[in-house]
Amino acid sequence: MILDEIAAYAAQRVAHAKELISPGELRETALKLPKGDLKFTKALQTDGMSLICEVKKASPSKGIISEEFPYLAIAEDYEAAGANCISCLTEPKWFLGSDDIFREIRSAVSTPMLRKDFTVDEYQLYEAKVLGADAVLLICALLDTKTIERYLGICDTLGLSALVETHDETEIESAVQAGAKIIGVNNRNLKNFTVDFSNAARLREKIPASALFVAESGVTVAADIARLKASGADAVLVGEALMKAPERRAALREFRRAAQ
Repeated sequence: MILDEIAAYAAQRVAHAKELISPGELRETALKLPKGDLKFTKALQTDGMSLICEVKKASPSKGIISEEFPYLAIAEDYEAAGANCISCLTEPKWFLGSDDIFREIRSAVSTPMLRKDFTVDEYQLYEAKVLGADAVLLICALLDTKTIERYLGICDTLGLSALVETHDETEIESAVQAGAKIIGVNNRNLKNFTVDFSNAARLREKIPASALFVAESGVTVAADIARLKASGADAVLVGEALMKAPERRAALREFRRAAQ
């Protein structure tokens, strides 16, 4: 399964990174930084449905999404058109992302940023903090309940928000037990990358009112945004539709109108 391959490669990346900077050194550097103020979480608590807009060059299901990939211009367009948050892929093999891309975008925009990667080691949480991230992604399909709970504790210490991604009832139960405050439901099955747009709406009732609910993947038009809002989503993550839009700012403004 592709998710297993991505996770195995993430573990290799972490092992290599630890050879360059020891876990102790990275942790010390991260803890010396000012504690985060949960800007990402606060951005999802605004009136109307929030939009998390994604910067990504490629994906396992679609291949190359953006040939030219002017990532700074993309992020600046998102900020100018009113994105509540920006998600930036740093996975290098399948998504062609990088930490350097994240750093450059972070220095160019003030919008809260999610470091979107495949977290398999707590080392990556400290990496995210040092990169300037406001939030990290934790995927229930990769992490058991106790590990998610421990990672959430580290995030709390660093002042990072955590988007805990789920795909079904069992994973939502795990996220809730772990204490997740932001729970995403991915309409894309990460095991075979098929999309079922009704997944988020169907699982909405499983998520407690105390947690923020993020619908992920499958949005193509503004009507999809309106449909997810009607299902009770607090936020929606939109990637490919905006990446491929000929006029990103206009497309995002249209999505924002549908979210209000």
